[in-house]
Amino acid sequence: MGAGGVALLGAVIIQEMRKPPDQREWHGTLAGVVPYDLRPPTAERLREGLWNTHTDALFVPQVFGVGWTLNFGRAMRSLREGSRQA
Repeated sequence: MGAGGVALLGAVIIQEMRKPPDQREWHGTLAGVVPYDLRPPTAERLREGLWNTHTDALFVPQVFGVGWTLNFGRAMRSLREGSRQA
């Protein structure tokens, strides 16, 4: 993680810590733009976040962390569609 990633993570932690303890969810968006999720990942969230074939989104929110990650299910679908057209 680079300096930018560390800065975003710090901003997320500050945002959550400013909330009353009973209102801390540890997932949401930073400044209404950058998604974050600091909850322990579950198998279902991992599958939906990394291999979601039900969406056209190539980049999806991180399963654990700040920002976006590649949706491998959508990427593979694109590769298959491209090879059929070739």
